[in-house]
Amino acid sequence: MTRLLVFGTFLALVGLLLHLRYVRATRLPRPFSIIVDTVLVVMWALALIGIGSGELFDPAWARGPAFVGLSWLAVVLYLVLGTALIGLVTLGIRIVYRLRGKDSTDTRRRVTRVGSAVVAAASVLAVGYGVVEAATPRVTETTIALDRLPAEFDGLRVALVSDIHAGPSRGRDFVQKIVDDVNAQSPDIVVLDGDLIDGTVELVGSDLEPLQQLSAPLGVFGVSGNHEFYADDGGKWLDLWSTLSVTVLRNERAAVSRGGAEIDVVGINDATAPAPYEPDLASALDGRDPDRFAFLLAHQPLQAIEASEMGVDLQVSGHTHAGQIWPLRYVVPLQQPSVEGLDRVGETTLYTTRGAGAWGPPVRVAAPPEIAMLQLVSS
Repeated sequence: MTRLLVFGTFLALVGLLLHLRYVRATRLPRPFSIIVDTVLVVMWALALIGIGSGELFDPAWARGPAFVGLSWLAVVLYLVLGTALIGLVTLGIRIVYRLRGKDSTDTRRRVTRVGSAVVAAASVLAVGYGVVEAATPRVTETTIALDRLPAEFDGLRVALVSDIHAGPSRGRDFVQKIVDDVNAQSPDIVVLDGDLIDGTVELVGSDLEPLQQLSAPLGVFGVSGNHEFYADDGGKWLDLWSTLSVTVLRNERAAVSRGGAEIDVVGINDATAPAPYEPDLASALDGRDPDRFAFLLAHQPLQAIEASEMGVDLQVSGHTHAGQIWPLRYVVPLQQPSVEGLDRVGETTLYTTRGAGAWGPPVRVAAPPEIAMLQLVSS
């Protein structure tokens, strides 16, 4: 509840900023000014429902309003960025006119009006596109050549699914579609790489039931992400996954056999998991044959730094969403060594999926959701 109050206060201040920029500064006449202010207030309320959906509010009734309110947050992002851009332009006009000894008031007012209209229209169009793009994860194909992969595992097909974020704005039907798309690829092994939900087990747990339909001859494996620990005890979420025929790796490993050869599938908890669930790669690798190929499941790409130091051959991760909403992807490298796709961290090959769902706004702009099909080949 405290988080909701803090967010509500912050969003109200942002709404005031938008009112000053898009109503007052443009001298928007009635009834249009009343309509805009009404939209700001209604969307503020719907956004609060969205933030609380899955944790405080039952998605059974809250998911519809939450979808609208959370989508509005993406519009707000673009409106704020546009406001900053208009502010820079009008500042430049003020400076130029002052140097010329002229009054810039009328020019700045016209630029503010036209610029605000353009920004508002562009924001709504961009988010509308992003809602459509986020609705359907696409299956991508990537071949990864690996030096130490046993010949018996050559051609291994791995289905990598991460960051579904079921709960607030998308539920069981979305999860079912992902499961159907994965099974249609006939993978040899399925990896669930964390952040499958947003919410509590009580309110969101049933949305994950389609996961028990996942089918792969070498198994379905999962590790926690950071969101499993936000609204509920992450251990309860991992216990639930275990009832859905998912082999949950909690700082541990499992041997997988094919054609008489074996590799180690290793899984660790998220980098930010609280006690007693902290990630412990050393424990997961303890006692293993160092000559055996190690395939690591770790939610965050930054965990590849330690993995490289400990001889891991391949790590698969999610978490970044490739920024999810442009231009946020340019912020990701401040925290993570990889934004998306195939990369190398030291001696470890890293693949970072864009994720199948979306966090917060059910919107993706220039970062389409994916179900990553990885084909491992011996090089």
